[in-house]
Amino acid sequence: MTDPHDDASRPAGLPALQRRLADFAAARNWQPYHTPKNLVAALGVEAAELQEIFQWLTPEESARVMDDPDSAHRVTDEVADVLAYLLQFCEVLGVDPLAKLAEKIDRNEHRFPLPDPERSGAPPHA
Repeated sequence: MTDPHDDASRPAGLPALQRRLADFAAARNWQPYHTPKNLVAALGVEAAELQEIFQWLTPEESARVMDDPDSAHRVTDEVADVLAYLLQFCEVLGVDPLAKLAEKIDRNEHRFPLPDPERSGAPPHA
């Protein structure tokens, strides 16, 4: 049984994962290839590979994709690849992805306010 307070049993935080990715690339002398252009292209390829898993599934099948161990493994591998390239891209450009996501959510909350229940005819939320 793993101890929830043991650091080794928890996934690493975002900065630690970015450091591991950077160290992995540096140990293989890949930094010259990890330009913003190349990283965003690789991110697009990996996102397309994730999309390919769902390409011909019905909406119902896509909702159950994680029920099949082989499909679930493919999905989680591609999610990891997408995230890895996104984190490397952000690292190279000096973007804090969590801060930028929080800012984007704030902007969207202002752009798309909750509907007024009295005007929309919808019941108010309790």
